[in-house]
Amino acid sequence: MHPVEVFELTLVVLIAILGLHWLALRLKLPPAVALLVGGGALAFVPGLPVFELDPELVLVLFLPPLLMDGAYFTAHAEFRKHIAGVLSLAIGAVVFTTLVIGVVTHWLMPELPWAACFALGAIVSPPDAVSARAVLQTVRLPRRLSTLLEGESLLNDATGLVLFRFAVAAALTGTFSAGAAAGQFLFLAIGGIVVGAVISGVWMLVLSRLNDEHLIIAASVLMCWAAYIGAEAVHVSGVIATVTAGLLLGWFQHTIFSGRVRVRATAFWKVMVFIFEAFIFILIGLSLRGVLERVGGIDVVLQQMAVPVLVIVSAMTVARFAWVFGSDAVLVILRGLGLRKARPLGVKAATVLGWAGMRGVVTLAVALTLPDAIPGRDFMLVTAFAVILVTVVLQGTTLGALIQLLGLVDHEPPPKLTSSQAEASMMEAQRKAVEERAYDDGGQLIHPQLLERYTRRSTIAARYVGHEEAHKDAINAHFNVILAAVAAGRTELMRLHRSGDIDDETLQSLEHDLDIQEIAALDGLV
Repeated sequence: MHPVEVFELTLVVLIAILGLHWLALRLKLPPAVALLVGGGALAFVPGLPVFELDPELVLVLFLPPLLMDGAYFTAHAEFRKHIAGVLSLAIGAVVFTTLVIGVVTHWLMPELPWAACFALGAIVSPPDAVSARAVLQTVRLPRRLSTLLEGESLLNDATGLVLFRFAVAAALTGTFSAGAAAGQFLFLAIGGIVVGAVISGVWMLVLSRLNDEHLIIAASVLMCWAAYIGAEAVHVSGVIATVTAGLLLGWFQHTIFSGRVRVRATAFWKVMVFIFEAFIFILIGLSLRGVLERVGGIDVVLQQMAVPVLVIVSAMTVARFAWVFGSDAVLVILRGLGLRKARPLGVKAATVLGWAGMRGVVTLAVALTLPDAIPGRDFMLVTAFAVILVTVVLQGTTLGALIQLLGLVDHEPPPKLTSSQAEASMMEAQRKAVEERAYDDGGQLIHPQLLERYTRRSTIAARYVGHEEAHKDAINAHFNVILAAVAAGRTELMRLHRSGDIDDETLQSLEHDLDIQEIAALDGLV
């Protein structure tokens, strides 16, 4: 395609993304489902060229920012608290599923070498970070479950990629060493952590020296690709390096970013991630036509591959449930033996965790990197696409209903302070800071209005603690008055600008102040 045609097609895809996302919201469906199905339908539009994903480009373009986004906004305390469960899913469940799929595939197709069967297992075993985020943002889960799923999706790609590389090498060379694979995984993981920590440290040092907010935001965005590409360049895990960098940036961003930078950077980052996530799912759908043509058409798929693919998809789902419930049974036994730190999930939570195993871009991108010489390549491609389609559409559309049906309750102990208690503590600290600076060296009060304002805010916040429901209506009415005042101010400001009484610079400056007031009021509404 001519570069101009590529750009025009990109614009068409963007318009389709907006339309499909709007449709998903109207139909109360996960947007990922609408985008995936919509992309598949667009692939067969007459006149549209066959769309083929470049797997290496997809991984390096889309994966780092989406991993960084998940890591940056990770709840660090919860992540550390449940790290054993996260690693059980990110490593144990992926290895177990790979083994199960390998055995089932060899049983279905004995002519395939064992290594090729395990390569397929490694392709479909890791749930995808993008798919998990896209579906989980439409449902509400207990904190422990949410942490386990998000943590798993951040780390399991590294496990799947290592298993895939060794399985493909074994299929092509006929040799395999479990010890070498384990050692290589440790090297990749530790190396990824080191590279991610070093790059994030250097990057944050640079960020703290920049004085322009646009430079800071642009540099912080580039950090994800620096970590990923830097790690891959020295042959360690780019996934783990990116996650490490994101976790560290998320931890230190409160001290290296100003409030203005943080607000603008978050807004920019959210829009970018939205576009990237949407592009991934619609590109997966668009690639359907190319996959079908590669394997000989839909007739070949239905006649020769449908049954074994369905069996493998079912085996993959059962394997995840077996690992989740098996791990929970171990926790029950350990708790029965007196280990109080062992806290089983319970049947309801384990059911949701077992069902939330959506696959996505990593599965398809890795499948597309399969060498032409590997036996069963076409079957693996079809299976990878079927796994994505079934898990995103079936599990993605039913996960919310399953959560509601089971009536999950968050059994995690609440934080030491409620939001209102933390707010009262923060405002008291602000009052003390103002009080210390409200008097000159001679003891004369020089900032009476500031002192009165912060004292009043601290008093109101302290009075609010423990009586949140009683003050709810009054607080909403308070902020509604502020919103009405903002609207009136905006109307007058626009009148002054349209009549030529003020210039554009004054308009933008004063409108920014109104925007901040509006955001604060909207955030304060209960």
